[in-house]
Amino acid sequence: MNKSKTSPPKKNKLSQISIKWKIFLFLLGFCGVLLILLWLFQVVFLNSFYKSIKINEIKTTAHAIEETINDENIESIISTLSENNEICIVVLSSSGDVVYSSHVLKGCLIHSKTSFDQKTLPADVTQNDGELYQYYNHEGSSQEGEQDTVSDTPQDGSEPAENKPPIEKEREKDTLIYSKTITDQNGNELTLVLNSLISPVNATVNTLRVQLYYITAFMILFSVILALIIAKWISRPIEAINNSAKMLATGDYSTRFKGTGYKEISELSDTLNYTARELSKVELLRQELIANISHDLRTPLTLISGYAEAMRDLPNENNAENAQIIVDETKRLTTLVNDVMDISKLQTGNININPQPYNLTASLGDSINRMNKLMEIDGYQIDFISDQEITLSADETRISQAFYNLLTNAINYTGADKKITVTQTIFKNPDDALADWVKIEVADTGEGIAEEDLPYIWERYFKVDKTHKRAVTGTGLGLSIVKSILDVHGGTYGVNSKLNEGSVFWFTLKI
Repeated sequence: MNKSKTSPPKKNKLSQISIKWKIFLFLLGFCGVLLILLWLFQVVFLNSFYKSIKINEIKTTAHAIEETINDENIESIISTLSENNEICIVVLSSSGDVVYSSHVLKGCLIHSKTSFDQKTLPADVTQNDGELYQYYNHEGSSQEGEQDTVSDTPQDGSEPAENKPPIEKEREKDTLIYSKTITDQNGNELTLVLNSLISPVNATVNTLRVQLYYITAFMILFSVILALIIAKWISRPIEAINNSAKMLATGDYSTRFKGTGYKEISELSDTLNYTARELSKVELLRQELIANISHDLRTPLTLISGYAEAMRDLPNENNAENAQIIVDETKRLTTLVNDVMDISKLQTGNININPQPYNLTASLGDSINRMNKLMEIDGYQIDFISDQEITLSADETRISQAFYNLLTNAINYTGADKKITVTQTIFKNPDDALADWVKIEVADTGEGIAEEDLPYIWERYFKVDKTHKRAVTGTGLGLSIVKSILDVHGGTYGVNSKLNEGSVFWFTLKI
């Protein structure tokens, strides 16, 4: 049978480029786009933009005259507009007579009696829906004051220029006459005629083109240098963090991230430093857990092995007392293994919870009575205070397990008087006013817990006393089991403790 080999997926080439060179290419591309736009707007489309601007200027002037045609100072207004915009203006009556006139351009066609037929213009404008564009060629006048030849028809024999959109006129046409029909307050139709020169822009384009050659060369050089500087400046802290992250991945939790330059890098650096510290804590706690569990496993195994060998090799040692020690140590070993398995199952969600109504007060009392009988030989005393019996719906086995772990924790850390007090009370939860809640408190008289350690005592790997000692009873893993059981039951838990004042562990459940 031939086995087909699947090759690893090929990575995109772009993803192989470092961030420094990506930023460099993006900045270089951005500068390239700016240069292209500069060439287009300053050279390629300059003539079209110029014509559009002139046409809009003429139409704006015409509109201003139309709005003020009935003003008593219309002559002065026309003269001012003509001088400011360098446009010759004539207002004709319907018969072609001049009503108002302003002449500011040399060689103006509408003021050239030999070149401009003002008598027929009003009729032509009316036939063209009240608005007419006319483009003319200047055929090169050589003396000042000499009139230019006027041609209404393009030289190539195409349709008349006035029927074409203004932007589509031939480039060599450099004079525009704009005519529009307006009406005064007496209802008389007037023809407004404006003459403007559309100067050739070829010389301007050539000048700009030469300038753009120098600008382009400078911008390319400048953009390359600037892109390299910016790319290096931006990528430097990221590369430093990447190198530190690689060291962290090898298990060097002493690595520190130094992110500077901008806010996001600084925040990322702080987050990674916090992550490194937490990973360092977890690693230390993991090592302590392994050491503690190994110690707890080794002790019963050593006892079991020692007493079994003694019973095998020494005739007088084969007795019930030694056999009971083997049984007790086997039970301790089993309990330890079960606790570790319970923690794993509870925290991975692989354990089934079967809530059923049961008498919580009676269940707690039974657990306390059994523990009292078990520990009375060592002088321990557990008192139970409750105001009434409480029934609730929960998994009795798991709740009893959590309570038992709190009891064993109190036994291990209570004071020299060896007294423990369990209290059961009912209270109202502000977050759930419709139901009653029950609070179970387990108080000891031990040395207490430092305030800075309180947030961590429920963690799986945390141990306040770093010097491992064998517990009086239990495995030392109980608080993590309590936390996990109450989490899946929707309960709360906590501890009130001060150094040299004992501790009160508590949990609550909804009734």
